[in-house]
Amino acid sequence: MSQLFSEFHIKGVALRNRIVVSPMCQYSAVDGVPNEWHMVHLGARAIGGAALVIAEATAVSPEGRITPGCTGLWNDKQAEAWAPIMRFIKKQGAVPGIQIAHAGRKASANRPWEGDDHMNPDDPRAWDPLGPSPIAFGANLPRAPKEMTKDEILRVQSDFVAAAKRALAMGAEWLELHFAHGYLAQSFFSPIANRRTDEYGGSFENRARFLIDTMKAVRAIWPEKYPLTVRFGVSDFHADGQPLEESIAMVKMFKNHHLDLIDISLGFNTPDISAVPWGPGFLAPIAERIKKEAGILTAVGWLINDPQLAEDIIAKGQANLIMLAHKELDDPHFPFHAAKALSVENPQNVLPPQYAFWLKGR
Repeated sequence: MSQLFSEFHIKGVALRNRIVVSPMCQYSAVDGVPNEWHMVHLGARAIGGAALVIAEATAVSPEGRITPGCTGLWNDKQAEAWAPIMRFIKKQGAVPGIQIAHAGRKASANRPWEGDDHMNPDDPRAWDPLGPSPIAFGANLPRAPKEMTKDEILRVQSDFVAAAKRALAMGAEWLELHFAHGYLAQSFFSPIANRRTDEYGGSFENRARFLIDTMKAVRAIWPEKYPLTVRFGVSDFHADGQPLEESIAMVKMFKNHHLDLIDISLGFNTPDISAVPWGPGFLAPIAERIKKEAGILTAVGWLINDPQLAEDIIAKGQANLIMLAHKELDDPHFPFHAAKALSVENPQNVLPPQYAFWLKGR
Protein backbone atom coordinates (compact mmCIF):
# COMPACT_ATOMS: atom_id res chain seq x y z
CA MET A 1 0.00 0.00 0.00
CA SER A 2 1.30 3.44 -0.90
CA GLN A 3 2.29 5.49 2.15
CA LEU A 4 2.01 8.71 0.14
CA PHE A 5 -1.67 7.95 -0.33
CA SER A 6 -2.37 6.92 3.24
CA GLU A 7 -4.62 9.12 5.37
CA PHE A 8 -3.09 11.49 7.88
CA HIS A 9 -4.90 12.63 11.01
CA ILE A 10 -3.84 15.66 13.02
CA LYS A 11 -5.97 17.32 15.68
CA GLY A 12 -9.53 17.35 14.33
CA VAL A 13 -8.42 17.30 10.70
CA ALA A 14 -8.14 14.31 8.36
CA LEU A 15 -6.06 14.53 5.19
CA ARG A 16 -6.93 12.09 2.41
CA ASN A 17 -3.25 11.66 1.48
CA ARG A 18 0.14 13.20 2.30
CA ILE A 19 0.31 15.68 -0.60
CA VAL A 20 0.15 19.38 0.32
CA VAL A 21 -0.03 22.35 -2.01
CA SER A 22 2.56 24.65 -0.54
CA PRO A 23 1.85 28.39 -0.27
CA MET A 24 2.79 30.06 -3.56
CA CYS A 25 2.68 33.84 -3.92
CA GLN A 26 0.70 34.89 -6.98
CA TYR A 27 1.21 38.67 -6.66
CA SER A 28 -2.22 39.15 -8.18
CA ALA A 29 -4.28 40.85 -5.48
CA VAL A 30 -5.46 44.46 -5.39
CA ASP A 31 -5.22 46.16 -1.99
CA GLY A 32 -4.66 42.74 -0.48
CA VAL A 33 -7.99 41.39 -1.73
CA PRO A 34 -7.90 37.96 -3.44
CA ASN A 35 -9.92 37.54 -6.62
CA GLU A 36 -10.90 35.13 -9.39
CA TRP A 37 -7.26 34.28 -10.05
CA HIS A 38 -6.84 32.94 -6.53
CA MET A 39 -10.09 30.99 -6.74
CA VAL A 40 -9.02 29.24 -9.93
CA HIS A 41 -5.40 28.76 -8.89
CA LEU A 42 -6.18 27.24 -5.50
CA GLY A 43 -9.41 25.55 -6.57
CA ALA A 44 -7.67 23.73 -9.42
CA ARG A 45 -5.17 22.21 -7.00
CA ALA A 46 -7.97 21.05 -4.71
CA ILE A 47 -9.71 19.46 -7.71
CA GLY A 48 -6.38 17.85 -8.61
CA GLY A 49 -6.43 15.62 -5.55
CA ALA A 50 -4.12 17.26 -3.01
CA ALA A 51 -5.14 16.70 0.60
CA LEU A 52 -4.34 20.18 1.87
CA VAL A 53 -4.23 23.46 -0.04
CA ILE A 54 -2.48 26.32 1.77
CA ALA A 55 -3.06 29.78 0.35
CA GLU A 56 -0.09 32.01 -0.29
CA ALA A 57 1.89 34.11 2.20
CA THR A 58 -0.79 36.59 3.21
CA ALA A 59 0.26 39.81 4.89
CA VAL A 60 -0.95 40.64 8.38
CA SER A 61 -0.56 44.37 7.68
CA PRO A 62 -0.08 46.63 4.64
CA GLU A 63 3.66 47.04 5.26
CA GLY A 64 3.94 43.27 5.67
CA ARG A 65 3.36 42.62 1.97
CA ILE A 66 6.25 41.60 -0.24
CA THR A 67 4.80 43.50 -3.20
CA PRO A 68 1.73 45.67 -3.86
CA GLY A 69 0.16 42.55 -5.43
CA CYS A 70 0.30 40.39 -2.30
CA THR A 71 -2.82 39.19 -0.52
CA GLY A 72 -3.71 40.41 2.95
CA LEU A 73 -5.78 39.67 6.03
CA TRP A 74 -5.64 43.00 7.81
CA ASN A 75 -9.28 43.90 7.15
CA ASP A 76 -12.68 42.25 6.87
CA LYS A 77 -13.06 42.94 3.15
CA GLN A 78 -10.09 40.69 2.47
CA ALA A 79 -11.44 37.95 4.74
CA GLU A 80 -14.83 38.11 3.00
CA ALA A 81 -13.10 37.62 -0.37
CA TRP A 82 -11.17 34.62 0.97
CA ALA A 83 -14.27 32.89 2.33
CA PRO A 84 -15.70 31.47 -0.94
CA ILE A 85 -12.22 30.26 -1.90
CA MET A 86 -11.92 28.36 1.38
CA ARG A 87 -15.41 26.89 0.88
CA PHE A 88 -14.63 25.71 -2.65
CA ILE A 89 -11.40 24.01 -1.55
CA LYS A 90 -13.29 22.17 1.20
CA LYS A 91 -16.06 21.08 -1.16
CA GLN A 92 -13.45 19.31 -3.30
CA GLY A 93 -12.38 17.16 -0.35
CA ALA A 94 -9.23 19.11 0.49
CA VAL A 95 -8.52 20.92 3.73
CA PRO A 96 -8.38 24.71 3.26
CA GLY A 97 -5.44 26.49 4.85
CA ILE A 98 -3.62 29.79 4.75
CA GLN A 99 -0.16 31.07 5.60
CA ILE A 100 0.07 34.46 7.34
CA ALA A 101 3.22 36.50 7.09
CA HIS A 102 5.13 39.75 7.40
CA ALA A 103 7.80 40.39 4.77
CA GLY A 104 10.05 42.53 6.97
CA ARG A 105 13.09 43.94 5.18
CA LYS A 106 12.12 42.19 1.94
CA ALA A 107 8.92 44.24 1.67
CA SER A 108 8.09 47.04 -0.75
CA ALA A 109 9.39 45.10 -3.76
CA ASN A 110 8.35 44.86 -7.38
CA ARG A 111 6.68 41.66 -8.51
CA PRO A 112 9.18 39.00 -9.70
CA TRP A 113 8.40 39.48 -13.39
CA GLU A 114 8.69 43.26 -12.98
CA GLY A 115 12.19 43.25 -11.51
CA ASP A 116 11.98 41.35 -8.20
CA ASP A 117 13.78 44.30 -6.60
CA HIS A 118 12.97 47.01 -4.10
CA MET A 119 10.67 49.66 -5.49
CA ASN A 120 12.06 53.15 -5.75
CA PRO A 121 11.21 54.93 -2.48
CA ASP A 122 9.69 57.73 -4.58
CA ASP A 123 7.24 55.30 -6.18
CA PRO A 124 3.81 56.22 -4.78
CA ARG A 125 3.12 52.51 -4.21
CA ALA A 126 6.26 52.06 -2.06
CA TRP A 127 6.48 51.99 1.74
CA ASP A 128 9.19 51.77 4.38
CA PRO A 129 10.25 48.21 5.23
CA LEU A 130 10.62 47.14 8.86
CA GLY A 131 13.21 44.83 10.38
CA PRO A 132 14.97 43.85 13.59
CA SER A 133 18.00 45.93 12.62
CA PRO A 134 18.75 48.52 9.92
CA ILE A 135 20.63 45.99 7.79
CA ALA A 136 19.71 45.61 4.12
CA PHE A 137 19.24 42.14 2.67
CA GLY A 138 21.49 43.12 -0.22
CA ALA A 139 21.69 42.27 -3.92
CA ASN A 140 18.43 43.35 -5.57
CA LEU A 141 16.94 44.35 -2.20
CA PRO A 142 19.28 47.17 -1.10
CA ARG A 143 16.99 49.20 1.18
CA ALA A 144 17.87 49.09 4.85
CA PRO A 145 14.74 48.55 6.94
CA LYS A 146 13.66 50.75 9.80
CA GLU A 147 14.69 49.14 13.09
CA MET A 148 11.50 48.22 14.89
CA THR A 149 10.70 49.74 18.24
CA LYS A 150 9.27 47.56 20.98
CA ASP A 151 5.87 49.11 20.39
CA GLU A 152 6.10 48.18 16.70
CA ILE A 153 7.07 44.64 17.63
CA LEU A 154 4.01 44.31 19.85
CA ARG A 155 1.81 45.87 17.18
CA VAL A 156 2.96 43.36 14.55
CA GLN A 157 2.33 40.48 16.95
CA SER A 158 -1.19 41.84 17.46
CA ASP A 159 -1.54 41.97 13.67
CA PHE A 160 -0.73 38.24 13.50
CA VAL A 161 -3.40 37.53 16.08
CA ALA A 162 -6.00 39.64 14.25
CA ALA A 163 -5.17 37.93 10.95
CA ALA A 164 -5.47 34.51 12.57
CA LYS A 165 -8.93 35.41 13.89
CA ARG A 166 -10.00 36.46 10.38
CA ALA A 167 -8.54 33.25 8.94
CA LEU A 168 -10.70 31.23 11.29
CA ALA A 169 -13.82 33.27 10.54
CA MET A 170 -13.37 32.89 6.78
CA GLY A 171 -13.15 29.09 6.98
CA ALA A 172 -9.46 28.19 7.13
CA GLU A 173 -8.91 24.91 8.97
CA TRP A 174 -5.11 24.96 8.87
CA LEU A 175 -2.95 27.94 9.81
CA GLU A 176 0.71 28.31 8.99
CA LEU A 177 2.93 31.08 10.34
CA HIS A 178 5.63 32.10 7.86
CA PHE A 179 8.84 32.12 9.89
CA ALA A 180 11.17 31.40 6.94
CA HIS A 181 12.76 32.83 3.79
CA GLY A 182 14.31 35.92 5.35
CA TYR A 183 10.98 37.55 6.14
CA LEU A 184 10.38 39.34 9.42
CA ALA A 185 10.21 36.48 11.91
CA GLN A 186 13.10 34.61 10.32
CA SER A 187 15.23 37.74 10.29
CA PHE A 188 14.74 38.19 14.04
CA PHE A 189 16.20 34.72 14.60
CA SER A 190 19.08 35.17 12.18
CA PRO A 191 22.40 36.65 13.38
CA ILE A 192 22.86 37.79 9.78
CA ALA A 193 19.91 40.18 10.01
CA ASN A 194 19.54 40.79 13.75
CA ARG A 195 22.19 42.92 15.48
CA ARG A 196 19.98 44.22 18.30
CA THR A 197 21.37 44.66 21.79
CA ASP A 198 18.05 44.56 23.66
CA GLU A 199 15.96 41.55 24.71
CA TYR A 200 15.25 40.74 21.02
CA GLY A 201 18.86 40.33 19.93
CA GLY A 202 22.18 38.71 20.73
CA SER A 203 21.69 35.40 22.51
CA PHE A 204 19.71 32.45 21.18
CA GLU A 205 16.93 33.09 23.68
CA ASN A 206 16.67 36.75 22.70
CA ARG A 207 16.68 36.09 18.95
CA ALA A 208 14.00 33.44 19.50
CA ARG A 209 11.77 35.80 21.48
CA PHE A 210 9.83 37.41 18.60
CA LEU A 211 9.03 34.03 17.06
CA ILE A 212 7.99 32.35 20.29
CA ASP A 213 5.93 35.29 21.53
CA THR A 214 4.15 35.59 18.19
CA MET A 215 3.43 31.87 18.00
CA LYS A 216 2.16 31.82 21.61
CA ALA A 217 -0.15 34.77 20.96
CA VAL A 218 -1.67 33.03 17.93
CA ARG A 219 -1.85 29.69 19.74
CA ALA A 220 -3.93 31.35 22.46
CA ILE A 221 -6.73 32.19 20.03
CA TRP A 222 -6.44 29.42 17.41
CA PRO A 223 -8.81 26.50 18.16
CA GLU A 224 -7.26 23.26 19.38
CA LYS A 225 -9.27 21.29 16.81
CA TYR A 226 -7.35 22.86 13.92
CA PRO A 227 -3.60 22.52 13.30
CA LEU A 228 -1.24 25.42 13.94
CA THR A 229 2.02 25.04 12.04
CA VAL A 230 5.15 27.04 11.27
CA ARG A 231 7.23 27.18 8.13
CA PHE A 232 10.72 27.62 9.50
CA GLY A 233 14.02 28.25 7.74
CA VAL A 234 16.30 25.80 9.52
CA SER A 235 19.52 26.80 7.74
CA ASP A 236 21.06 29.34 5.41
CA PHE A 237 23.92 26.92 4.66
CA HIS A 238 26.10 29.93 5.42
CA ALA A 239 28.84 30.35 8.03
CA ASP A 240 27.21 33.47 9.49
CA GLY A 241 23.72 31.98 9.77
CA GLN A 242 22.16 30.22 12.73
CA PRO A 243 23.63 26.74 13.30
CA LEU A 244 21.30 23.81 12.66
CA GLU A 245 21.58 22.94 16.35
CA GLU A 246 20.01 26.31 17.20
CA SER A 247 17.21 25.65 14.76
CA ILE A 248 16.52 22.29 16.37
CA ALA A 249 16.45 23.98 19.78
CA MET A 250 14.02 26.53 18.32
CA VAL A 251 11.73 23.77 17.05
CA LYS A 252 11.80 22.12 20.48
CA MET A 253 10.62 25.44 21.95
CA PHE A 254 7.81 25.60 19.40
CA LYS A 255 6.79 22.07 20.40
CA ASN A 256 6.85 22.97 24.09
CA HIS A 257 4.43 25.80 23.33
CA HIS A 258 2.05 23.39 21.56
CA LEU A 259 2.93 23.82 17.90
CA ASP A 260 1.41 20.94 15.95
CA LEU A 261 3.78 20.56 12.99
CA ILE A 262 6.93 22.16 11.57
CA ASP A 263 7.30 22.81 7.83
CA ILE A 264 11.02 22.56 7.09
CA SER A 265 12.46 25.13 4.71
CA LEU A 266 15.44 27.40 4.07
CA GLY A 267 16.47 30.60 5.82
CA PHE A 268 17.23 32.83 2.82
CA ASN A 269 18.56 35.55 5.13
CA THR A 270 21.34 36.33 2.67
CA PRO A 271 21.57 36.50 -1.12
CA ASP A 272 24.66 34.27 -0.89
CA ILE A 273 23.13 30.83 -1.30
CA SER A 274 26.08 29.23 -3.09
CA ALA A 275 26.51 26.58 -0.38
CA VAL A 276 22.92 25.28 -0.54
CA PRO A 277 23.22 21.56 -1.51
CA TRP A 278 20.51 21.66 -4.17
CA GLY A 279 19.29 18.25 -5.21
CA PRO A 280 16.16 16.06 -5.17
CA GLY A 281 14.74 15.98 -1.65
CA PHE A 282 17.84 17.58 -0.15
CA LEU A 283 15.99 18.79 2.96
CA ALA A 284 14.49 15.38 3.77
CA PRO A 285 17.42 14.17 5.95
CA ILE A 286 17.26 17.41 7.95
CA ALA A 287 13.51 17.01 8.35
CA GLU A 288 14.09 13.47 9.61
CA ARG A 289 16.64 14.65 12.16
CA ILE A 290 14.34 17.39 13.44
CA LYS A 291 11.38 15.01 13.54
CA LYS A 292 13.32 12.61 15.75
CA GLU A 293 15.20 15.06 17.97
CA ALA A 294 12.30 17.46 18.54
CA GLY A 295 9.61 14.78 18.59
CA ILE A 296 7.35 16.79 16.30
CA LEU A 297 5.42 16.12 13.11
CA THR A 298 7.18 17.47 10.03
CA ALA A 299 6.50 18.50 6.46
CA VAL A 300 9.17 18.95 3.82
CA GLY A 301 9.41 20.20 0.26
CA TRP A 302 11.99 21.54 -2.19
CA LEU A 303 12.83 19.56 -5.34
CA ILE A 304 10.50 16.67 -4.60
CA ASN A 305 9.13 16.16 -8.09
CA ASP A 306 9.16 12.39 -8.45
CA PRO A 307 6.34 10.23 -7.03
CA GLN A 308 8.72 7.53 -5.88
CA LEU A 309 10.89 10.04 -4.03
CA ALA A 310 7.83 11.43 -2.27
CA GLU A 311 6.71 7.89 -1.44
CA ASP A 312 10.15 6.98 -0.05
CA ILE A 313 10.32 10.07 2.19
CA ILE A 314 6.99 9.17 3.79
CA ALA A 315 7.72 5.43 3.94
CA LYS A 316 11.10 5.98 5.63
CA GLY A 317 9.53 8.26 8.20
CA GLN A 318 11.63 11.26 7.19
CA ALA A 319 8.55 13.47 7.12
CA ASN A 320 4.80 13.19 7.55
CA LEU A 321 3.74 15.43 4.67
CA ILE A 322 5.16 16.42 1.29
CA MET A 323 4.98 20.11 0.32
CA LEU A 324 4.73 20.74 -3.42
CA ALA A 325 4.99 24.09 -5.19
CA HIS A 326 6.68 24.09 -8.59
CA LYS A 327 5.45 20.58 -9.33
CA GLU A 328 1.87 21.62 -8.57
CA LEU A 329 2.24 24.65 -10.84
CA ASP A 330 3.48 22.39 -13.61
CA ASP A 331 0.92 19.66 -12.98
CA PRO A 332 -2.22 20.44 -10.91
CA HIS A 333 -3.16 16.77 -11.26
CA PHE A 334 0.11 15.49 -9.84
CA PRO A 335 -1.73 13.43 -7.18
CA PHE A 336 -3.57 11.50 -9.92
CA HIS A 337 -0.41 10.95 -11.94
CA ALA A 338 1.52 9.98 -8.79
CA ALA A 339 -1.19 7.48 -7.82
CA LYS A 340 -0.90 5.86 -11.24
CA ALA A 341 2.91 5.78 -11.04
CA LEU A 342 2.75 4.14 -7.60
CA SER A 343 0.16 1.57 -8.75
CA VAL A 344 -2.49 2.81 -6.35
CA GLU A 345 -5.76 0.96 -6.89
CA ASN A 346 -8.31 3.12 -8.74
CA PRO A 347 -5.99 6.16 -8.97
CA GLN A 348 -8.77 8.24 -10.53
CA ASN A 349 -10.51 8.25 -7.17
CA VAL A 350 -8.24 11.07 -5.99
CA LEU A 351 -10.18 13.27 -8.42
CA PRO A 352 -13.78 14.50 -8.24
CA PRO A 353 -16.35 12.40 -10.15
CA GLN A 354 -16.59 14.98 -12.93
CA TYR A 355 -13.05 13.91 -13.89
CA ALA A 356 -12.75 10.47 -12.30
CA PHE A 357 -15.62 8.94 -14.29
CA TRP A 358 -13.96 9.75 -17.59
CA LEU A 359 -10.43 8.81 -16.52
CA LYS A 360 -11.33 5.42 -15.07
CA GLY A 361 -9.03 2.79 -16.46
CA ARG A 362 -6.90 5.28 -18.36
